[in-house]
Amino acid sequence: MKEKNKQTIRRILAYIGKYNIWVMVSLLLAVVTVATTLYAPILIGQGVDLIVAEGNVDFQALFSILQKTAVVICVTGAAQWLMNHINNKITYRVVKDIRTKAFNHLETLPLRYVDSHKHGDLISRIIGDIDQFSEGLLMGFTQLFTGVMTILGTLGFMLSVNPLITLVVVVLTPVSLVVAGFIAKRTFSMFTLQSRTRGELTALVDEMLGNEKVVQAFGQEEEVQKRFEEINERLRQCSLRAIFFSSITNPSTRFVNGLVYAAVGVAGAIAAVGGRLSVGQLSVFLTYANQYTKPFNEISGVVTELQNAIASAARVFELIDEEAELPDDRDAKKLQDAEGRVELDHVWFSYTPDKKLIEDFQLSVEPGQRVAIVGPTGCGKSTVINLLMRFYDVDSGSIRVDGTDIRDMTRRSLRSGYGMVLQETWLKSGTIRENIAYGKPDATEEEIIAAAKKAHAHGFIRRMPQGYDTVISEDGGNLSQGQKQLLCIARVMLNLPPMLILDEATSSIDTRTEIKIQQAFQAMMEGRTSFIVAHRLSTIREADVILVMRDGHIMEQGTHEELLEKGGFYAELYNSQFAIA
Repeated sequence: MKEKNKQTIRRILAYIGKYNIWVMVSLLLAVVTVATTLYAPILIGQGVDLIVAEGNVDFQALFSILQKTAVVICVTGAAQWLMNHINNKITYRVVKDIRTKAFNHLETLPLRYVDSHKHGDLISRIIGDIDQFSEGLLMGFTQLFTGVMTILGTLGFMLSVNPLITLVVVVLTPVSLVVAGFIAKRTFSMFTLQSRTRGELTALVDEMLGNEKVVQAFGQEEEVQKRFEEINERLRQCSLRAIFFSSITNPSTRFVNGLVYAAVGVAGAIAAVGGRLSVGQLSVFLTYANQYTKPFNEISGVVTELQNAIASAARVFELIDEEAELPDDRDAKKLQDAEGRVELDHVWFSYTPDKKLIEDFQLSVEPGQRVAIVGPTGCGKSTVINLLMRFYDVDSGSIRVDGTDIRDMTRRSLRSGYGMVLQETWLKSGTIRENIAYGKPDATEEEIIAAAKKAHAHGFIRRMPQGYDTVISEDGGNLSQGQKQLLCIARVMLNLPPMLILDEATSSIDTRTEIKIQQAFQAMMEGRTSFIVAHRLSTIREADVILVMRDGHIMEQGTHEELLEKGGFYAELYNSQFAIA
């Protein structure tokens, strides 16, 4: 744990190192602030010594000291304001750099990682944990620099006035440090647990918000509430423990600081009575004793916040350290003007090593062929699509497009060669026009409308409040599932790439519209290699070849009529959908 903390701190310092000039300016201003703050008590002490007795006051010298004090106070205020402004700039630039790095790295992570982690937890790391980190870092900059310098500066000034009393202060100082260190060690693990539990709660809330209709439809509100309350209770408990231990740091150090102040007062009073210290110098010493102990209270609070910040930063760095998707080879080819010849040669693949899925899969698709993939749930249909798009790489074997292994192509060019319409729709926050033109931002208005008409989406779009300029949310707002799917189909219609993947593309569309969409698909698939995944077997009768999959293997292969004549597994699936009860 200690080594991990050190590594995290080193990485934070590396990010701060980019702003060395600003850090140096901040340190310089901290020196000015501390120096002027410590010089003020000396002036006040000199003023006290000028007030000897009634009728014996040197008002001229006292007025001069008051002028100096006013200047010192103004310089202190200006330096402190400027230092805080620079510290804010450093902190939020560092936070911006780390958040940008985390988000950019998230974009490079393989889908295997994203699929195997709760999305809410990933969001919590990039948003919540970095916010926690920024608060601790800002407090560290604002109070740690000045606190340490105040301690050192105060000791220096006190030594110049009376070394003996200074020795009393130094002897009692380690007690405060021991107390703060003892508590800080125990708070880090608690803040780490708090951060993880917060991510778990964020993941649950994100999951429930995205599937609230399903929760209500199946009457699972109480069960979800119980899960939420259980995690929330754990968050409450670990938060209270972390806050309790961190909160006793300040009172503990204040108690020790009170002892220091009392010891200075007693020792100073004895020295003043013995004539070794003037009343003004005693007042200076008491002020210094208070200023000396105050940073310990602040630093103890800073240490607690820094523990929280380090714990949060460690979770963000865990994300950044995840192995990125293997980059394209330097000599990777770009897929251009693809004919659409696709070959899967002895492909083996599984999501987890202990659970086999695709085994020795072989398939050869000629340009312009329509290949339908059918089979029971979990047989590997969508997995084949993931492999074709290279969302996942095969474990062994190869997939070739136009004779070239897709691992020797750039991912961007490969994926731009496919048009995808999935069962799960995806829309981004923006206008309907922007959503249709997502894959072709430079599309003209005429092209967008033509694509919408082909997808039979133009009619309902015209009825929207602002037509194509209607703004929708990322989940589609008030659009029906069918309307959202029509927009996704229009998106593909606009690009018309050489290869198509239709994964349950019409599953959320009514029968009447589906007939029209199928007609549009027939025109769209003309001369294009197409892969069609469908549960409704009535939609794939016109396919050139139908692959019947089961447990990762091709069980049967042929046209619709050929497979029915065989009377095998496909015939069983087909007849089961049209059986008369």
